[in-house]
Amino acid sequence: MGPLDPGGGDPVPAVLDRLWATVEERRISGDAETSHSARLLARGTAKVAQKLGEEAVETVIEAMAGNRGALIGESADLLYHLIVVWVDAGIRPEQVWAELVRREGISGIAEKASRQNLSAAGVVKAGDTTKLP
Repeated sequence: MGPLDPGGGDPVPAVLDRLWATVEERRISGDAETSHSARLLARGTAKVAQKLGEEAVETVIEAMAGNRGALIGESADLLYHLIVVWVDAGIRPEQVWAELVRREGISGIAEKASRQNLSAAGVVKAGDTTKLP
């Protein structure tokens, strides 16, 4: 199976790489008057993360409603805001791609079981949540 191809000839990571480069350029320019990305980044990490969360919720809502067209649009918004989070955190796309490659061919159950307990790193478990197997 080859790389994902949305029909335009570019593999999906290439379009995401270009989007990351654009957001990074906007961060560097810092022109919050003309750039939504620069404006969002200037508001700080908490706002950047909040926007990602909002888009994630909107994506879930459209998925649960079975609204395919809106789900596509919200998915694009979610990917954009994820990339803004990466730029804010100093994460380059190739670092994420490398992690995906590392996980390729590993059972999701086995990969998750191999992770260390995140509580020790200061991540708080969200109550008595129940996750799907």
